[in-house]
Amino acid sequence: MSQQAWSVDQIPSLKDKVAIVTGGNGGLGFEAVKVFAEKGATVILASKSLERGEEAYEAIRKENPNAIIDVMPLDLQDLDSVKEFSRIFKAKYFRLDILLNNAGVMTTPYGKTKDGFEQQLGINHLGHFALTALLFERLKETEQSRVVNISSNAHKSGTIDFDNLMFEGGRGYKPMKAYSQSKLANLLFTFELQRRIDQAGLSIKSEAAHPGGAQTNLARHVEDKFLYKMLEGVLTRVTQSAYDGALPGIRAATDSSLEGGRYLGPSGFMEMKGDPVVVAPKTHAYDVMDADLLWKESERLTGVKFPV
Repeated sequence: MSQQAWSVDQIPSLKDKVAIVTGGNGGLGFEAVKVFAEKGATVILASKSLERGEEAYEAIRKENPNAIIDVMPLDLQDLDSVKEFSRIFKAKYFRLDILLNNAGVMTTPYGKTKDGFEQQLGINHLGHFALTALLFERLKETEQSRVVNISSNAHKSGTIDFDNLMFEGGRGYKPMKAYSQSKLANLLFTFELQRRIDQAGLSIKSEAAHPGGAQTNLARHVEDKFLYKMLEGVLTRVTQSAYDGALPGIRAATDSSLEGGRYLGPSGFMEMKGDPVVVAPKTHAYDVMDADLLWKESERLTGVKFPV
């Protein structure tokens, strides 16, 4: 594991480069959009809500009037929206240097996406899987492009239950269990994508990252729980800001010294906070058989064939 010190000052100019950040209107995504724009990239701020996306754009422009940001609607729980976003992007842009698959939901009550998927797996994994597949043509056309999937420490308690992948009808559904499954799926996808990239001899790098304990609104579905309230003061001391939580993903997207198929997170105790470094996922994240099965199932469910 690399413990090499790193900061955003080491990011080279991103002028003439194009980056997409899903969920760019808030939290980790908003911080990543700011950094990429500061470095000169053209940043597509993908947001489920166009209104919130525009508000984020205006907030960034106040600090950085030269920021080049294109706000585009993207609803990852609707494959039609994913396809339309991809179509419009490819009509406007002929390169894609960074695809930061950041948007996500956490520990939501049981529910389904528009396409009938359990919503945490549907948004956190399947929506991004389809998006990456649909944009892969642009990634292939761009030398040294990056795909970065934002996972979570929660993946360590995750399992992929192919017999009950969608918790159909709420059977066996527990919010954290479904969240952990979706975050393990992010890593299985990341590493399988890198294996296929290597086999195809492409220059793309597939990376993953997690923010540790970042202070965002991702945990809004658990914040009113009694235990969370009891621990809130402690959690505030051991977690880090959204900006610091975004740094592992930003480093994964921009550090040219990283090899493909790496996983980054905070360097501190239990990877809750600290400098962004290469960390180790749980061993099962490298399971080739589960990764291949998940890949095939993701193609079947989304109806999107991955061109690699």
